[in-house]
Amino acid sequence: MAKNKPSKLKARLPRGFVDRSAADIRATEAMLAKIREVYERYGFDPVETPAFEYTDCLGKFLPDTDRPNAGVFSVQDDDEQWMSLRYDLTAPLARHVAENINEIQLPFRSYRAGWVFRNEKPGPGRFRQFMQFDADSVGAPGVQADAEMCMMMADTMEALGIPRGSYVIRVNNRKVLDGVMEAIGLGGEENAERRLTVLRAIDKLDKFGIEGVRLLLGEGRKDESGDFTKGAGLSNEQIDRLLPVIMGFRVAVPKAEGSELPFDDMILNEDTGNFSDNVATCERLVAEATNDIEREGAEELLAISRLVSAAGYGTKRILVDTSVVRGLEYYTGPVYEAELLFDVTNEKGEVVQFGSVGGGGRYDGLIKRFTGRDVPATGFSIGVSRLMTALKNLKKLQADEVVAPVLVTVMDGDTASLARYQKMTQDLRAAGIRAEMYQGNWKKFGNQLKYADRRGCPLAIIQGGDERAEGTVQIKDLIEGARLAGEIEDNVTWRESRPAQVSIPEADIVATVRRMLAEQAEDRARQNGDAGAAQ
Repeated sequence: MAKNKPSKLKARLPRGFVDRSAADIRATEAMLAKIREVYERYGFDPVETPAFEYTDCLGKFLPDTDRPNAGVFSVQDDDEQWMSLRYDLTAPLARHVAENINEIQLPFRSYRAGWVFRNEKPGPGRFRQFMQFDADSVGAPGVQADAEMCMMMADTMEALGIPRGSYVIRVNNRKVLDGVMEAIGLGGEENAERRLTVLRAIDKLDKFGIEGVRLLLGEGRKDESGDFTKGAGLSNEQIDRLLPVIMGFRVAVPKAEGSELPFDDMILNEDTGNFSDNVATCERLVAEATNDIEREGAEELLAISRLVSAAGYGTKRILVDTSVVRGLEYYTGPVYEAELLFDVTNEKGEVVQFGSVGGGGRYDGLIKRFTGRDVPATGFSIGVSRLMTALKNLKKLQADEVVAPVLVTVMDGDTASLARYQKMTQDLRAAGIRAEMYQGNWKKFGNQLKYADRRGCPLAIIQGGDERAEGTVQIKDLIEGARLAGEIEDNVTWRESRPAQVSIPEADIVATVRRMLAEQAEDRARQNGDAGAAQ
């Protein structure tokens, strides 16, 4: 009777997670370096927090829910305390500042890049692990800190090669919305959850449009699959009071049937697609405020508008837009969002604007949970993966050129020969040249050259017994050899071409390899220049 063979373990990637290639990693690092340079120029310093935090330190500020364990990945420590993978970089920073409040110099200006985790249903473009790059100013109470964040976001977009007019930093103030919600009867702690439902509905404006938001503010909305999302349960009168503020000065807002509230047609500058003047927009918001909270928010927006305008950041870069909400509950004042304005085709084949690649705002109450004292703070977060996708669309995603290593081949496997090949490799590395000695089955030399070809190696160094006796090596130009094999049709052309293999004294390896790599680099630069001219 045959024994049951053990089943082979199936290699499978968890849903919502991705493996990253060398090209993606290098492109990400190049992008992060450009962002980091802007943050450093503004006087921010790096700080790093761990991936895990105690769940109660994350508190109720979890993505799209107020249930402490929902939306995050959690484990129980050996002392029965629950820990969770961080879902953003702001809550861990608040814990870090609170824990070190007596040693930290305020204002504390810091930045950090890192992976965050969401225990949510994955989908197209929606992952459970993704990278964020944050900058925060803690201990800065004035709105000048918020204005600076908006300007830094604009400078970051341009440092990444996103041209002016292809992005905008939209800015609002949650106090404006809080004031309106109080005016329609949603003030007080007893309405906190309902206010959060309203904010989540407003945050879906770009996704569902004004009519979809109206449904989410009312009884609810049924999507294409038939799934029903329960709404905030506002009356038509409450919705009609809220919608004009949500839409701000974008467009005229449709009224519910029978509504008697006045609606002005909002005027856009048709030449630029932007509002002609942030300051005028905010002055109008101040004039039309119906209570102190709404007025305070409008006045803070007015101050931000004047600050950024004085620094030369007009509405084509930073734009007051009262539809900006930001979903998380911890925002207490100005909120802002970096939005890309160019068109892309989504997974459904529809042409849409690319949309948000980052945002943030003021969170004056987050650190107080730990310290019991007011510690004002503001900051923003860039979604690194989403921004990478945008840069790919703009053909702006460029990593520093990384040339594959020079391959030192192995002709003989005795210890003395291996030591000689290893020294060649180390000499190249000591000279700053990427190099590796072949580590596979050296007895089949053809496999070594196949490996070099698949690896993209630019050069192969070959020394057999004859070369060793003569004190020489052969250097094979694998890039030129491949080109010659495909292009050269006669012996005259072959003789006039750069030789694809040369014999040199062993002592000249480093100098010759450096020269041949430089020649290949010139060829690539010439080809890139020709390709650019052709475009």
